[in-house]
Amino acid sequence: MESSKTVTASRAIVAIVYLSLFLDNILLTVVVPIIPDYLYTIDETSRQESLKTSGLLTSLTNRSVLEQVVDENVPVGLLLSSKALVQLIMNPIVGLLTSHCGYQLPLFIGCIHLLVASLLFAFGESYVGLFIARSLQGVASACIGVSGMCLIAEFFPTEGSRSKVMGFILGSVALGVLLGYPFGGFLYDFFGKTIPFLLIVLFVIVDLVLQLSFLDLKPTYESAPVQEGWLNLLTDGYIVVCACAIWLSSSAMAILEPCLPLWLMTNIKPQKWQLGTVFIPDSLGYLLGTNCFGLVALRLGRWRVAVAAMLLVGVSTFLVPSARGMAELTLPHFGLGLGIGVVDSALVPLLATLVDSRHSAHYGCVYALQQMAVSLAYCLGPMIGGEIVHLVGFPWLLRAVGLINIAYCPLLVLLGRQATNSSQATGLAVSNSYHVNYKSNEDNTISSKKYERFHNPDDESD
Repeated sequence: MESSKTVTASRAIVAIVYLSLFLDNILLTVVVPIIPDYLYTIDETSRQESLKTSGLLTSLTNRSVLEQVVDENVPVGLLLSSKALVQLIMNPIVGLLTSHCGYQLPLFIGCIHLLVASLLFAFGESYVGLFIARSLQGVASACIGVSGMCLIAEFFPTEGSRSKVMGFILGSVALGVLLGYPFGGFLYDFFGKTIPFLLIVLFVIVDLVLQLSFLDLKPTYESAPVQEGWLNLLTDGYIVVCACAIWLSSSAMAILEPCLPLWLMTNIKPQKWQLGTVFIPDSLGYLLGTNCFGLVALRLGRWRVAVAAMLLVGVSTFLVPSARGMAELTLPHFGLGLGIGVVDSALVPLLATLVDSRHSAHYGCVYALQQMAVSLAYCLGPMIGGEIVHLVGFPWLLRAVGLINIAYCPLLVLLGRQATNSSQATGLAVSNSYHVNYKSNEDNTISSKKYERFHNPDDESD
């Protein structure tokens, strides 16, 4: 009876974390094809009304229109990066919070913020309103990303099960991104700005109901015995190498998102709905990479797979500006998404393994660090990209990002030295993990027995 309850609880946790991350990422990407055109439209409307009021007559040449579109790079980049900036600040706060109140309450708080952000996106009609909405989503993403990955790492402590389930969970990010771009582009083109966000609001409410039904949202006031803090993690070279790899690979997509639609509008001139479909190959590649390469990376060696993936990210990013039409973007975009997905599926579970073998059993800080790496990419990427594109142009910007990813690959070889020691030490760390439990009102010994009962030795093969 007890084992069936724990299995049900594990499945409920997986479903809730999956749905929460999915909705967070669909909101993250649904704005990408909407915001550049919407901001340009309201700016142009305001400009024309000002001209009419002053009694001036003007006719915009094709060149001036293109210049105005290019000028939107900076405000669009700032708006999109505001979410990542807030998330970057909140990630360490949430990581520390989980050591005092567990992992489940922060997840619920994050979904509340996601609901408010979606409503502001739906009804906001000014740049300031949209900026606030994007910033609130940063709080939501920090809570959902950190606490969600911590819950999965805690419920699935063995290498095989953790790699499999984390790959599946990361697939929710890919699915949200996959649906977000065309979902936003299509509905915005045919139904306006409000409808896409109201549909997201509906599903967030469903997610909150599920959390109220299955999660224990009572805070645990006893501080978890965290023996190792931020300083220890930041001085661990293996963890830093993993975090930097996640940061650099994510930066390629972070720079591409705000700059590519405006580059397409000035060079290829696609339809509005095509601004969303251009990112479909990235999402498909990421979905394939996260769902299919978790166990592959475990068996072939995580560092080997990560090196190959970052090479793919670098080459694909380098090839994107060479496209002369929408169809030619398909292959490099797919390679870019696949590479980022494989990097995540190889290194995100490895972070939990490094914590098990080298640090305390609390995952809050290490997954806050992982989320900070992604946030840093999506914070600096749009801001710096929007500025540098004016100086060197879109093609050279992406080529530089691709070369940086390729140049980083030799550092990932260092992870090979730790691979054997980590796999040997993980078994000992897991066997002692029942001494530290961050789920409220749950018996640690029962959880430990459940893990042993469902453990498959074949999953541990490397």
